[in-house]
Amino acid sequence: MFDALSDRFDGIFTRLRGRGRLSDADIDEVLREIRVALLEADVNVAVVKGLVERIRERCVGEELSKSLTPAQQVIKIVHEELVTTLGGETMKVTFASKPPTVVLMAGLQGSGKTTTSAKLARWFKQQGRNPLLVAADLQRPAAIEQLRTLAGQIDVPVFAGDPGGNPVKVAKRCIKEARSLGRDVVIVDTAGRLAIDGEMMQQVRDISGAIEPHYTFLVVDAMTGQDAVATAEAFDQTLSLDGVILTKLDGDARGGAALSVKEVVGKPIAFASTGEKLADFDLFHPDRLAGRILGMGDMLTLIEKAEEVYDQEEAEIAAAKMFEGQFTLEDFLEQMQQIRKMGPLSNLMGMMPGIPKEMKDAEIDEREIDRLEAIIRSMTSAERVNPVIIDGSRRRRIADGSGTSPNEVTQLVKQFREMQKMMKKMGGMGGMGAMGGRKAKKAKKGGRGRTTPPAAPSAPPKVPLRLPGLN
Repeated sequence: MFDALSDRFDGIFTRLRGRGRLSDADIDEVLREIRVALLEADVNVAVVKGLVERIRERCVGEELSKSLTPAQQVIKIVHEELVTTLGGETMKVTFASKPPTVVLMAGLQGSGKTTTSAKLARWFKQQGRNPLLVAADLQRPAAIEQLRTLAGQIDVPVFAGDPGGNPVKVAKRCIKEARSLGRDVVIVDTAGRLAIDGEMMQQVRDISGAIEPHYTFLVVDAMTGQDAVATAEAFDQTLSLDGVILTKLDGDARGGAALSVKEVVGKPIAFASTGEKLADFDLFHPDRLAGRILGMGDMLTLIEKAEEVYDQEEAEIAAAKMFEGQFTLEDFLEQMQQIRKMGPLSNLMGMMPGIPKEMKDAEIDEREIDRLEAIIRSMTSAERVNPVIIDGSRRRRIADGSGTSPNEVTQLVKQFREMQKMMKKMGGMGGMGAMGGRKAKKAKKGGRGRTTPPAAPSAPPKVPLRLPGLN
């Protein structure tokens, strides 16, 4: 979503770094370019004006840090002010002293409200809570079935009334139902409309009065730009929102809603949805998004995603096998599957700091990875462990089974063997192989202690890994 804005900031800061002392004219030029970049990104005019003025005041009024060049100081100021504009701090969700904690979900039809309700339920489960989903959108029968289908994927119960029934009565009964089931969080999915109207606002106001929610979240589609901000203002006047949940933050819109909603509406962005999967959802972190916009990456989110899919002990065993030269195609297949659980590779690339723009912009065809997996899956267990045994007839069988050519099979095997040699060579530097071997043996014997993976060598050999279709 923020690719165009990131590119503009990258160009501005690249030119800035090439200068030494910054004059007032230099700062004016930079601020003029920042203003244009933000307006082109569909950021609210008043928000742009306030942001630029704050940056100007700090650039003129602050003493330049001794450890930073003037250009670095300007970038630091822009980053800090972007964080402020996005909301400053990550919202802290607290829970009612007397359960359940009640959450009311509101929004227009098509904003992704029902799916977001299920995503929020999954998030609460990750926090150790037991949520109950409530289908209070009784005007659209498909909404009830959609919620039940999504809830089934995360093993969360759904409380619903009859289609066409009274959603206020359903909302009143859901609190009692939650207590009887031992559910400590209730998420109420309300009806939406194609546009704001009096009937919808009155209904959601009545539901809110019946359940007295601890949190009222408005779900808005980030792709709608400033319309999303206007919608948030209208709902806040009716419900007094506690926060906004932005959906489709992975879309190709310009991103103005995310940069405008906090300052215009005065309510923070609580959560953000970055994909269609139920796992593509988390608390909104202003500092992390500001870093990504300015090309600084987002290592914290990347680490959190890795921790969700990787087992510490298994990761250490895999690392030890790599550095001992015992890493097989079976292990390689497993690692690829773990990485893909973290999300689209293009998104992961965008989180890595220091990645060249050319690499971030490169199209990564996930189908090429599917082809690699197909080749490995078409091998026998013996061939995956020892690909040296793959001769002409085996190669043709693997190619036929994976829908590829014998040449692609040969290329994969050859390059994987090169990677094995490289990793074994790295393992021999500084006793890494011995360290990894001891860890692997300890893990295999059932040791459960958290251990630290072997440190990387100070100067590993630069041998690139080229796999078919990825280079």
